[in-house]
Amino acid sequence: MASLPEIAETSRYLARVLAAKPVLAAEVEAGLVQAVSAAELAAWLDAQPVNEDNLKPVLRQLKQRAYARIAARDLGGLAPLGEVTECMTLIAELAVSKALDVLGRGLQERYGLPRSAGNGSAVQQLIVVGMGKLGGRELNVSSDIDLIFVYPEDGQTDGLRDGARSISNFEYFTRLGRALINAIADVTGDGQVFRVDMRLRPNGDSGPLVCSFDMLENYFVTQGREWERYAWIKARPLTGSRWDELEAIRRPFVFRKYLDFGAINAMRELHAQIRQEVAKKDMADNVKLGPGGIREIEFIAQVFQLIRGGRDPALQIKPTLQVLELLVANGTLAAEAVAELAAAYDFLRRVEHRLQYLDDAQTHMLPTSDADRAIVARAMGYGSFEGLLAELDDHRANVARHFEAVFADPNRGEHKLAGMWRGAGNEDQGEEFARLGYRQPAEAAQRVAALRDGPRYRQLAASIRERFDALVPQLIQAAAEMPNPDATLSRSLDLLETISRRAAYLALLQQYPQALRKVAELVSSSSWAAEYLQRHPILLDELLDPRLLDVLPDWSGLRAALESKLAELEPDTERQMDLLRETHHAQVFRLLAQDVAGLYTVERLADHLSELADILLDAALRRAWLKMSKRHVEQPKFAVISYGKLGGKELGFASDLDLVFLFDDPAPEAGENYARLGTRLNTWLSAQTAAGQLFETDLRLRPNGDSGLVVSSMESFRKYQLESAWVWEHQALTRARFSAGDPAVGEAFEKIRCEVLCQPRDLEKLRADIVEMRQKMMDSHATRGDLRETVFDLKHDPGGLVDVEFIVQFLVLGYSHAHRELTGNKGNIALLRMAADAGLIPAELAETVRNAYRDYRRMQHGLRLNGTKARVAPEEVGARVTAVRELWRVVFDNGPR
Repeated sequence: MASLPEIAETSRYLARVLAAKPVLAAEVEAGLVQAVSAAELAAWLDAQPVNEDNLKPVLRQLKQRAYARIAARDLGGLAPLGEVTECMTLIAELAVSKALDVLGRGLQERYGLPRSAGNGSAVQQLIVVGMGKLGGRELNVSSDIDLIFVYPEDGQTDGLRDGARSISNFEYFTRLGRALINAIADVTGDGQVFRVDMRLRPNGDSGPLVCSFDMLENYFVTQGREWERYAWIKARPLTGSRWDELEAIRRPFVFRKYLDFGAINAMRELHAQIRQEVAKKDMADNVKLGPGGIREIEFIAQVFQLIRGGRDPALQIKPTLQVLELLVANGTLAAEAVAELAAAYDFLRRVEHRLQYLDDAQTHMLPTSDADRAIVARAMGYGSFEGLLAELDDHRANVARHFEAVFADPNRGEHKLAGMWRGAGNEDQGEEFARLGYRQPAEAAQRVAALRDGPRYRQLAASIRERFDALVPQLIQAAAEMPNPDATLSRSLDLLETISRRAAYLALLQQYPQALRKVAELVSSSSWAAEYLQRHPILLDELLDPRLLDVLPDWSGLRAALESKLAELEPDTERQMDLLRETHHAQVFRLLAQDVAGLYTVERLADHLSELADILLDAALRRAWLKMSKRHVEQPKFAVISYGKLGGKELGFASDLDLVFLFDDPAPEAGENYARLGTRLNTWLSAQTAAGQLFETDLRLRPNGDSGLVVSSMESFRKYQLESAWVWEHQALTRARFSAGDPAVGEAFEKIRCEVLCQPRDLEKLRADIVEMRQKMMDSHATRGDLRETVFDLKHDPGGLVDVEFIVQFLVLGYSHAHRELTGNKGNIALLRMAADAGLIPAELAETVRNAYRDYRRMQHGLRLNGTKARVAPEEVGARVTAVRELWRVVFDNGPR
C-alpha cells in the first residue's frame, strides 16, 4: 500500500491541504484503511455547535475532512468508484440538510412558520431536489451540485406575537433558498463546500428561484421540454416531506404511460447539440462530453428509461450502472454490450476524478503538459501516459460503437422507393409494383394511392406525417420480399393506418428497421396476427427482443414476476387489471411469433396457452379476493374449474374460457362471500379496460346453466352431477379440470369428477343419447346440401373433430367403471390409445384416428391463423374421414368388443 506522502504526489490540491493542516494529515493517515461512513460524517457534524455565524466554516471543515480521506483512499487504490461517489454525495446531503436546518430556524424567528392558505394551515417545508449526479448518488470529486427548490403550497408565514411581519411562502422560501446557496457555494478563506447550479429549475435563470407544486406541475404540462424529462430522471428530494406528492407530479412528466420511442429522436438531437459544442470548443479530449465519453453512457441508460420507464417501474431508478444491469435483465441490451459499457464507465469516471484531484478543479479535459500527464498516468496505475491513453481509447471506442448502435439514424437519405409513395396515384405506379413482384399490381397501387389521398393521412401533424412518409416505402419493399406481397402490403398498411396517430409507434418502426421487417414477416404469415397487432400495437415492442424466437416460456418465472408486479400496484385495481391484460397480450404475441416460425406443434402450443391461462386465472382470483372488504378467511377455499378447450388443454389463440366456480367452506357467510367473489372474478376476466379484454368467459356449464347460481358449493355440485345432470353435462365433465384457486378444493372436485365418470351406465341408452346429441349438432352446424361435395368442415361434419371427441366421451362414460385410467384428463389422443390398450377399440384403427385428429387440429389452426373458416376440400381429408367414420361405426353401431 502506498504511503500518504506518495499518494499526495498525485494531487497538488491534496498535498497543499495536508501540508497546511498536519492534524488533518494525521487523521487521514490513521483512517486510510477504513472507508468513510455516513454515520461517521453525521456524528462529527452533530458534535459541532452550529449556528448562522459559524455555519460556513463548519460545513467547509466537513467537506475538507471527508474529501481528504476519500481522495487519499481513491488515489491509494483502496476505494472503488462506488465508495468515492457515495462519499461525495453524503457530504452534499449533510451540508444541505444542516444548512437548511440552521438557516430555517433564523427565518422562523423573524417571520414565523410558513403555512398553507387552506383549511388546517399546515406548516410548509422547503424540498431541496438534488438533480444530475447528486440525484443519482454519483457525485464526482470536484462537482457542482444541481438543485431545484420546491415547496408544497402557497400561503403566508404566521408571524410572531412581538409584531414581526408575515411574508408569503414564496418570499420566505426564496430567502431561504438564497441563504442556502450562499452557505454552500460562497468562496471563503476555507474555500467552498460545492458550487451550486440552479439552471435546471423551471425557466432556468429567468425563472423564480423557488416554485410551488402547482407552479411546477403547470410548467411541466405547458412548457416542459424533452431535455427536461431527461434531467428529471435523476431528481431526488433531499429535504422536507410530502415527497410522494412531488413524485406524483414528476413521474408522469418523465415517464409516459406508453412506450415512448420518440425519446430517441429527442435525445439524438440533444446529443448532436452537445457534439457541435464539443467540436466548436475543440473538446475531443473531454472524457465526459467527447466522443465515447461518460455522457454517452448515461444517454444510453436514460433513453431506455424514458422509452420504457412508464411501463416498467423497475427502470425508474437513478444510478446509471444499475439501469444498465436492468436493461440486460429485460433483454433490451446484450450482456456483452453492458459489460463493456460498465467497464468503460468505471474507467472514465476514475480518469475524471484523477483529472480533478490535480487542483480540485471541475475539469474533464485530458492534460496537455507532460508533467500532468505523468501524474494522471501514475494515479491510474500506468507507467506512461501513452499506456493510459491506449486503454482510454479502447473504452471510448466501445462506448461510441454502442452509442451509435442505439442512436444512429437509420433513415439517413431518401429510400429508393420514396418516389412510389410521393407519386401514389400516377398511371405508371402499377408497373412499378409489378416490377417488384406484386401479383395484383394495379390493386396494390390503388391501395397505396387511397391511403395517401385519405383523410386520416391528410390530417396527420407534420412531424407524424414525416415519420409516416419514411415508413411507407420501406413497407412496400418489405412486403415485396414476402411470398404473398399483396396480402402483406394490405395488412401492413392497415396496421400503419391504425397506429398513425401514435407517434411513438411510428418512431419505433422508423428507428428499428428490423422490427419493420418482422412486422412484414408476421402479418404475411397470418391475418389473425395482423389483426392482433392492430388491436394491441404496444406489442410492436416485443419485436425488438432478440430472444423472441430463442427463449421458450418460463411459466414459473412469469407467475412469480406477475404476482410481484401486482403487489407493487396495490391498491390500484384499474392498473392491476391492465397489467393482467398486457401480460396476456405480450405472452400470446410471443407464442404467436414462435408458432408462425414453426417452433411448436399444435399440441405443444395449446399446452403453453393453457398454462398461461391458468396463471392469469390464479392471479386474477387472488387479487379479486384481496379487494373484498368482508373476507372471512385469509385464503379463499374456492376453485376455478375449466371445461372445454382450456379443460382439455386444447386452447387456441382466440378461444373463450368455459368456467365453473366451486367452493368448499362450511362457514355460514361462505356462500354469500364466494358468490360475490365469483361475480367479481368474472369482471376481472371479461371486462373491457384501456388495455382490452383478458378473456371472454362462458359460465353456462355450471349446474342449472344460466338459471343456476354463479358459484356452487362442493356438496351441491356433487348432488347435481349425480342426480340431475344431463348426459351432455357428463360429456363436458370428461374434459374438466382444476385450473386455479385452492388445490384442496381442486382435489375434492377431481374426486367427484371420477366418482361421476365411474358410475355404471346403460350402454345402449348412453349410445342413443350421445348419437342424438351429435345429430342435433350436425343439424345446426354441419355443411349442408350441395356444399358437401366441395367443402368439408373439419370440426362439425361427419368424420371430423367432433366425432372423435364424442367417441372418446362415450368410451370414458361407458367404461371408466371398469377402466379407471380413462378418467384421466389426458386429451383425446392419449385416451384413444388407452381405450385401444384396454381392448375397447381396434388398435390399428385407433392409431389412424389419433393421427387424423392431430392433422385436423393442425389444419384447423392454420386456417384460423389466416382468418378463414376451418373448411377444406373433401379430397384433402378423404382417408382421415373414412377412418373416423369407421371408428364411429365400430363404437356406436356395433359397440366395442
